[in-house]
Amino acid sequence: MIRLAVISGKGGTGKTMITAALAQLLPGKLVLADCDVDAANLELLLNPKLLRTEPFMGMKTAVIDPALCTQCGECMEHCRFGAIEHDGELYRVNPLRCEGCAVCVHVCPVATTMQPRQTGEINYSQTDRGHLVHARLVPGAGNSGLLVHAVKKMTMEQDKDCDLFLIDGPPGTGCPLISTISGVDAVLIVTEPSVSGLHDLKRVVAVCRQFRPHIFVAINRFDLEQSLTDTIQTWCREENIPVVGMIPFDPAVIEAVRNGRAVTFTNTSPAAQAIQILAAKLEQELTNLGTQR
Repeated sequence: MIRLAVISGKGGTGKTMITAALAQLLPGKLVLADCDVDAANLELLLNPKLLRTEPFMGMKTAVIDPALCTQCGECMEHCRFGAIEHDGELYRVNPLRCEGCAVCVHVCPVATTMQPRQTGEINYSQTDRGHLVHARLVPGAGNSGLLVHAVKKMTMEQDKDCDLFLIDGPPGTGCPLISTISGVDAVLIVTEPSVSGLHDLKRVVAVCRQFRPHIFVAINRFDLEQSLTDTIQTWCREENIPVVGMIPFDPAVIEAVRNGRAVTFTNTSPAAQAIQILAAKLEQELTNLGTQR
C-alpha cells in the first residue's frame, strides 16, 4: 500500500478540493482518511454513508468528589489554569480549562482524581471510491495529533489490502501535520502564488524532510500572480522538488464545492482538466515509487 498525504502550509489553498478530485481519478483500490480533525470537510465533497462511530478519549481531566472534599481550597490555589471553580458551596473542575496536569491530584489525592474524557469521535464511512475514516474534535479540546494517529490507525487496521491510502491532511506545521506525515511514502503540498503561500511552503517542506517522504508540489490558482508562480517554480527546481500540478483559477471549482462534489465530476472546466493532468503525473510518480520498494 502506498500512503499519500495531501497537505498545505496554510489554509485555503484548495487542498481538500484536490484530495476529493484525486480520490475520483487515481486508479486502484483506495482507502481515504481526513486527518484535518479540527475542521474535517472532505466528507462534504464525497457524500459518504456513515457505517459506525467510535468515541475518542483524549487527555484525562480532573474530577473532584464532593463527598470527599474538605473545602480546603488547595486545588484552586495551585491550579495555574483557573480550572477549579467554587460556587460558594462546592469546588468543581471546569473541563474546558483543565489541561490535565494533575497538580490538583498531587495536592489533594483524596478528593481529586484524573478521569478519561471524550474529546472527539471517529467516523467510519463508505464512499464510491472506498472507505473514509474521518473525525471531529470537540471545539477547544487538545490532542488533535493523537486523534490524527487514531484515525490513521483505524484506517490501516480496517483496510489493509488497498493499493493507495489517500490522506487529506491538515494545514500548517503543528502536531496534526507531524502525526499525518509520519510513516507516509509521499506528500503532495498544495500551495498558491502569494507571499504567505511561498513562505509557508518553505516551512512545511522543512518539516516534511525530517520524515523523508517523496515531496511533490501543486500550485493552485497559479494564474492569479504569475511572478510569484515563477518564484515558487524556481525555488522548487533549486530544491529538487517536482511541481506536478498547475491549476488555474476557475469559478467552476466554487460551483462544484457549493454542490458538494469534486470539480472533476464534470470534465470540461479548466481546473478539472488541470487536475486530471496532475493525477496522471502523480499516478506515474507513485507507480515508480512502488517499483522501488
